[in-house]
Amino acid sequence: MTIHKEGYKTIAWSTIIFGLINIVSFYFLSFSTPIVSTLIFIVTLGLLIFLISFFRIPHRTLTIREDAIVAPADGKVVAIEEVQADEYFGDRRIQVSIFMSPLNVHVNRNPISGDVAYSQYHKGKYLVAWHPKSSTENERHTIVYRKNGKEVLTKQIAGALAKRIVNYLQAGQKVKQTEEMGFIKFGSRVDLLLPLDAKILVKIGDTPQGGVTVVATW
Repeated sequence: MTIHKEGYKTIAWSTIIFGLINIVSFYFLSFSTPIVSTLIFIVTLGLLIFLISFFRIPHRTLTIREDAIVAPADGKVVAIEEVQADEYFGDRRIQVSIFMSPLNVHVNRNPISGDVAYSQYHKGKYLVAWHPKSSTENERHTIVYRKNGKEVLTKQIAGALAKRIVNYLQAGQKVKQTEEMGFIKFGSRVDLLLPLDAKILVKIGDTPQGGVTVVATW
């Protein structure tokens, strides 16, 4: 396991704060109320470990397949439905939505190889990520991948806790399947908009792994 670069600064500051809190606690409380000082240490250490684990990148065998659309994120499948596209596309598409809790790995990966046909950031609200309107009203970043004349759209969507979406892709860029496309801090959601003829291989409630689980084939 490694730590994502987006976490370096946050972890560094958190470690400093952890140290300062416990130095003060030890100095003022350890002799008079050692139980309180110990509790402060345990709680702050737990929070620091959680923060470090949030930015983890586990070692995995990633899926590279020409006919596969792989999960762009870890999480839970909360929606699979036919929708009228509201951005870039003018037709109907199959939407697969993956909800990412704060406990999930938050690296986002390219679902296919190809060209980046579209990359657009949108300011917005911070509704809870599983809210139906979060896909169109929340802060989000939309990417469209093009391969052999077919296109796949992904949306990185901020949630109630996610206050920063990071995306590394630009229109015109060539990308490879499973490489990093971005990162979302804390709870959030990623939507996939797929062609109607794509064969969906996941169902509601499944827990795909980003870059590993095949969501659909085409």
